[in-house]
Order: sequence, then C-alpha cells, then structure tokens
Amino acid sequence: MILTTTNTIEGRPVQQYLGVVTAETIIGANVIKDIFAGLRDFFGGRSGTYERVLQEARETALRELMSKANSVGANAVVGVDFDFETIGANGSMLMVIVSGTAVRV
Repeated sequence: MILTTTNTIEGRPVQQYLGVVTAETIIGANVIKDIFAGLRDFFGGRSGTYERVLQEARETALRELMSKANSVGANAVVGVDFDFETIGANGSMLMVIVSGTAVRV
C-alpha cells in the first residue's frame, strides 16, 4: 500500500478514484505519564513519554487507514492528512484523525 501526502504518485498515474477514507484513534495518557511529562516540562527538554504515545496513535491510525483503503480495493492513498486533538478532562486523551483518497494506481 502506497501512502503519500501528495495528490499524485510520480510515475504511477491514478487509474481509479475509490473515495475518501478516514481513520481515527484515541489514546489516553495515564497519570504516571502525566507526572513524568510534568517533571520534564518543569526541568525542560523533550517528553519521550508523550512522543511515544503520539507515535503509537499515529501508527495505529495509519494501519486502520490502510485497512479501510484495502477493503475498497485500493492499492494507494493519496492526499494523506493528519489532524491531532486533545480531548477529555484536562486534555487527558489524544485523538489522531487521518484521511486521504483511496485510489488504484
């Protein structure tokens, strides 16, 4: 499965547009992660804990997007776009939405 943020794939013309596909994932950041991230904020530096949570959510959403594209007969998704939001009490959960156009190339 080819995934690209561009609207075309060089050397691979789109043969058929199969429609928009989307996938969402919501992942919670637990209290322990919040404590360590708070310490990191206080002392400075990157929060590896939250970076791993974000990476896990993004990868989960991409796997779901590929699965949905595959189910409609696509072998590629063009125009892939990500949206990230925090939801829940005090922004305790991260929502990742990914969308694109399923195509056959």
